[in-house]
Amino acid sequence: MKILYLLLSLFIISVSGCQDRGYDEIVKLWGGNYPVESTYKLDIFNLNFSGSIPREIGNLTNLRHLDLGKNQFSGPIPPEIGNLTNLNFLSLKDNQLTGEIPAVIGNLQKLNYLYLNGNQFIGEIPPEMGNLNKLYELDLSYNNLSGLIPSEVLNLESITELILGSNKLSGTISYQLRYLNHMTGKLDLSHNQFTGPIPIQIGDLIYLRDLDLSGNQLSGAIPSEIGNFTALEELFLNDNQFIGQVPQKICDLIEPNARICFSCVYESFDIRRNKLCPPYPSCFEGYHTIEQDTSGCL
Repeated sequence: MKILYLLLSLFIISVSGCQDRGYDEIVKLWGGNYPVESTYKLDIFNLNFSGSIPREIGNLTNLRHLDLGKNQFSGPIPPEIGNLTNLNFLSLKDNQLTGEIPAVIGNLQKLNYLYLNGNQFIGEIPPEMGNLNKLYELDLSYNNLSGLIPSEVLNLESITELILGSNKLSGTISYQLRYLNHMTGKLDLSHNQFTGPIPIQIGDLIYLRDLDLSGNQLSGAIPSEIGNFTALEELFLNDNQFIGQVPQKICDLIEPNARICFSCVYESFDIRRNKLCPPYPSCFEGYHTIEQDTSGCL
């Protein structure tokens, strides 16, 4: 009888222990306890946390929303971030994160929004980001990223906003830009090291709202196809090496709907500090024709 009682007691303890482990399975992060099964959102935006991002973050596999933005996190993104395959929102922006963007980011195929801007990331944009075929917005601006824009990123079929400004990206702007013809938001390639002409395929992005190519080393003529846009509200081509004349079709961007405010003194349109020659389009106000290097004009 005593043996039976002892066995029964051990069985109860064993079952209870399994249940407790399932019920109490938690991840301890930044002073909080987060149950693995029921934690869907973790938001510590702008709470002044520092140190590295703990590897344990990868245990919260049911997370849908993770916002660690605007803190003082440093060091690399832990590879365990790739375990969070249920995420649809990830923001690590405005920290002091370093190293390369890990290829495991490409595992997060449910992501709709990805913000890694405002850090110190180096290296190239991983082509694995092309796996994020549900991504709407991608912001990698204000880092130290280099190399080319991967063709895989230019083939993202759902993306509406692509912001890569203020990096060290180089090479020419690929004709594959045409595959972004569904974009309705902003395309920002400003303040990088792009060279060569604007591809004429830029005109395929007819639904684009904002286009910023300023602060590069782009050259050649401004293609007339830029007048194809139907919804453009901001256009920045300043601080490049464009030559020739500005196409008259650029006036189509403000007539008849006046989407771009040409008289707002560079708030929504800027073409200064190039090598563009007169005569300038009839829609230009006087201040758009100044600060051009016309020494090569006939």
